[in-house]
Amino acid sequence: MRLLAPLIGRRARLRWLHLIIGGALLMPYFLVGTVLVSMAGGGAGLFSSVPAQLAAFACALPMVAVSGFFPLVRPLSVAAARALCGVPPALLADGPARTRQARMRTTAWFTLHLGLGGIVSGITLALTPFALAVTGLPFSAALRESWLAAGSGVLVEPWALALAPFAGLAMLVAMALVAAGAGELLARRVPVLLGPTPEDRLAAAERRAADLAVRNRLARELHDSVGHALSAVTLQAGAARRVLDRDPEFVRRALTAIEETTRRTVGELDAVVGLLRRDEEPGDGEAAYGPGLDALGGLLEHCGVPVAYEREGDPGGVVPVVSREAYRIVQEGLSNVLRHGGGGPSPVRLLIAVRERELEIVMENPLGERPAVVRPGGGRGLRGIAERAALLGGRSEAGPYEGTHGSTWRLAVRLPMAGRTEEGS
Repeated sequence: MRLLAPLIGRRARLRWLHLIIGGALLMPYFLVGTVLVSMAGGGAGLFSSVPAQLAAFACALPMVAVSGFFPLVRPLSVAAARALCGVPPALLADGPARTRQARMRTTAWFTLHLGLGGIVSGITLALTPFALAVTGLPFSAALRESWLAAGSGVLVEPWALALAPFAGLAMLVAMALVAAGAGELLARRVPVLLGPTPEDRLAAAERRAADLAVRNRLARELHDSVGHALSAVTLQAGAARRVLDRDPEFVRRALTAIEETTRRTVGELDAVVGLLRRDEEPGDGEAAYGPGLDALGGLLEHCGVPVAYEREGDPGGVVPVVSREAYRIVQEGLSNVLRHGGGGPSPVRLLIAVRERELEIVMENPLGERPAVVRPGGGRGLRGIAERAALLGGRSEAGPYEGTHGSTWRLAVRLPMAGRTEEGS
């Protein structure tokens, strides 16, 4: 059976079926070709005349080639080739053929597939019953009588009857060889003709880059939202534990802050997970997937550290994308304070300034105060802030600063105000 696998194995059968499908697709073009041949004077005995059928076949192929230029021919051909040709899917292109080079390759493949399919289908339909009839001649008197009536007396001679089964089997093997050879030819040509062009590879690389950018963006959202919440909750829970017996009111406020922080974070987490499940990038119409500057009050109230908030201008006039990124930047800045310097009594100074051309965010906290919370796995906060600012065309700076309030750690971010609403102008 191993010797026969190239002829009748599963791969060979699937490729044979692929060729038969090509022959079936060729039939409408072939029928139009027969009409053209009959109009040219070859109508008499068309289906019994081999030259007339070859002429109709020759007329059909140019029409097949023209059809191959339609963009949707490639995805249909690729789907059939992936299922039936035994070619690794990664070698084939995805999507319609949109460039001239891709369409030329597709029409070459379509013409080759339907041309070979028509030949193999014709051989299969014509030779199979003939070969079976020849094989059965020694065993059926009715077959022998029909062949005698048709004038093929030589095939009912004793020596011919003895060789008939072998001749019939040889014809079937020859037909299988032709089909296997044609299927192998298509399988070798399909990566060349239906494989990705340089433009397809570039488009695929751009899609992968866009997907990676979206995933990185959602990862930053999760890091900033969940990381801040864990830092704030850890700080509040630790403080409440220390004064549990002597300050019940403080414990009550801490538990309220924990409840508000976790409720807000669960809502943000649900929104981000929803985007991941849909596997698509949030657009401008999905502004509600993350909070903006209008939600800053709740964040500052339950962040776990005292904040002296100053505001210049109207943050409500900032476009949603800038507002959301500004909220996340403030949130990550507060998380850094909680991790590295939120244990002192001095409040964190926060300035949000809405200017004509940019939104400025300045956050300062005193240096020299021991961290209130140490959470492993950090180190991405400032880099995430810089990435957020860069994506909007802005810039960020962070480091020790000597100012009017003494030695502080200062985070300064400037985001361009392009796209501000008229109300914010």
